[in-house]
Amino acid sequence: MIGKERVRAAISFGIGILLVALVLASSGFNAVARADVLTDVPRFVPGRSFSASSVNLGKDGLPDPAANGDCHSIVEPGEKVVIADLKGPGVITHIWFTINQFTTLFGEPPRGRARGREVLIRIYYDGREKPDVEAPFTDFFAQPFGKHVAVNSAPVIVEDGDSYNCYWQMPFRKSARIEVVNQSKKPLRALFYAVDWIKRESLPKDTMYFCARYRQEFPTKLDPTRPDSEYLILDTEGAGYYVGTVLSVRSRSPDWFGEGDIRMAVDGEKVPSIWGTGTEDYFLSAWCLKECSTPFFGTTYLSHKAQDVGQMSSCYRWHIRDPIVFNKGLRVSVEMMGFTNADENPEHNPRKYDQREDDVCSMAYWYQIGPSKQFARTTTAEERKYPCLDPIIAWGKDFAGEKHHGRGEAKMWGPQWYWDTDQVLKFVPESMEDSWIELSFEVKKKEPYRLIAVLEKAPDGGIYQPIFNGVKIGEPIDLYAPKPLYQKQPMVDDINLMDFWPEPGKYTMRLECVGRNPRSSGTSIGVNSVRLRERRPRAKQAEFLKDYDWRKKPVLIDFRVKELPK
Repeated sequence: MIGKERVRAAISFGIGILLVALVLASSGFNAVARADVLTDVPRFVPGRSFSASSVNLGKDGLPDPAANGDCHSIVEPGEKVVIADLKGPGVITHIWFTINQFTTLFGEPPRGRARGREVLIRIYYDGREKPDVEAPFTDFFAQPFGKHVAVNSAPVIVEDGDSYNCYWQMPFRKSARIEVVNQSKKPLRALFYAVDWIKRESLPKDTMYFCARYRQEFPTKLDPTRPDSEYLILDTEGAGYYVGTVLSVRSRSPDWFGEGDIRMAVDGEKVPSIWGTGTEDYFLSAWCLKECSTPFFGTTYLSHKAQDVGQMSSCYRWHIRDPIVFNKGLRVSVEMMGFTNADENPEHNPRKYDQREDDVCSMAYWYQIGPSKQFARTTTAEERKYPCLDPIIAWGKDFAGEKHHGRGEAKMWGPQWYWDTDQVLKFVPESMEDSWIELSFEVKKKEPYRLIAVLEKAPDGGIYQPIFNGVKIGEPIDLYAPKPLYQKQPMVDDINLMDFWPEPGKYTMRLECVGRNPRSSGTSIGVNSVRLRERRPRAKQAEFLKDYDWRKKPVLIDFRVKELPK
């Protein structure tokens, strides 16, 4: 009897622990983080709360209770809006933004809409001529690639991909000015904001200023003089705390990019005393990356597989409980090291540890005494566009005619969300037996390419076999995916199919339905495009596939390809 009671007690205790864990997990914030936030709440510090917002003001300068247009409805191209001009001493405690980036039921306005990554945010302290915070709007909030993704962390929260919240504390002694600059060629529409701050009687002498800066390299550069290469994240002078990194990478080669170590050189040291063990290790993950969002670290976006050319991944790491302290200066960089496969090195090594040439951008966040050093130049919206990797593209929208697909309905859907379009030609067949669609393009010069189909995954997606000039390429593709709670755009994905050196001529990709997932409600297909993606110059130099006849057995290069089929 005693044994059974002990078992029951153990089970009850285990269930209790599990319930507590579930409650803490569901809250999106761990217990330690919550304790940090609440510790100072009962302590009264003299001051007064204020807010600078986009509330609609009447002629008397007071909020108009009869109006509901609580935003800057239009910010013209090139226009700058000062959203807060505060007199200190004080501390900005919270910033909230949202902008209208959505195509409505009434379609896109005649002059279009600026996107978040085309907008710049700047923060100036104490009347300084240069900003201590300068970043593209979405990158500042850890939202990568202009994609609308959620971020659930301690200092930055983006709810549902479009409600931008920042809780970094931003002290200032004399003044703080926050500007929003529309760098787009299109109007910025419906700029809503609220800047919450507390006016203080004084600030301690050792109070530091919050700083943040964006940097990019499209692509990173190879260094022939050394076995490794690195990407600079921060280079500042003075005393302070480094508190955060966001790193976004678009791969330009197959295989895993993230073998590079983080390097932090403190106070001018030549050999960094803080040296990490790998990219994902620094971002507190392990064995590559998985999508997650926690109070202090996360991977907010991860598209397709690490072996794919054009894979996108973005991570954040907040040094809130573990700040990097420096007294004279700090230099933060990450090695751009990873693997290249047999077609990108002269030894035809299937997995060579080597320098990488990927498209990389970053955000650095830190606090310091006095003004910050401007180590990265200001970029334009045009410069922040990712270079197109695909010199040959057959767009779905150009193949909507009946001769290009089986019996059924074909129409375009989805707004233009990014520099490339995420729109798809949606084909809903009358029957699975007549469910096919074809796209064609022409190759004019024999060069190394990767064949890619950009397709939608949807609740009614079918299973489709790619057939390229009559040759089956790879396995059938299951295009079923459950619908997200709130879907703003097609869920498109790059499907990497084959590496080859095509001869000049015309080519046709046929996508033919061969079945459907039991969970799918149909056999539809959404085609954004079929593309030939360029390979890095190293693939041309290695000539691994140059004389191989792809029709014999199509090959998709990854670390498993040691030699070509006979």
